[in-house]
Amino acid sequence: KDIIISGGENISSIEVENVLYKLPSIQSCAVVAAPHDKWGEVPVAFIEIHEDSTLQRDTVMEHCKQHLAGFKVPKYIIFAEIPKTSTGKVQKFELRQAAISLAHETPKVTSSAK
Repeated sequence: KDIIISGGENISSIEVENVLYKLPSIQSCAVVAAPHDKWGEVPVAFIEIHEDSTLQRDTVMEHCKQHLAGFKVPKYIIFAEIPKTSTGKVQKFELRQAAISLAHETPKVTSSAK
């Protein structure tokens, strides 16, 4: 499921990921949907940065706001190791579960820093 439906608008997770990959500090990223009471779903970005990087949430948000429509900008930015299969494919189903947990447990949380 690579389409997130937020407030009736379709958001391509691949489009958001392509914008994120333009930041040189990002080693890997994945965008999934999290449930939201008002919008139905909102985009959540999981970002793995290069070891020597000091990328901050604010930098990511500004970059996204410059290159994406407002409703496509991720509502949550999570800096974490991205789970992958042995062949290197991102395991989005695991990230979706994490996004669901995040939305249910701590709706006010917008970031976890590395």
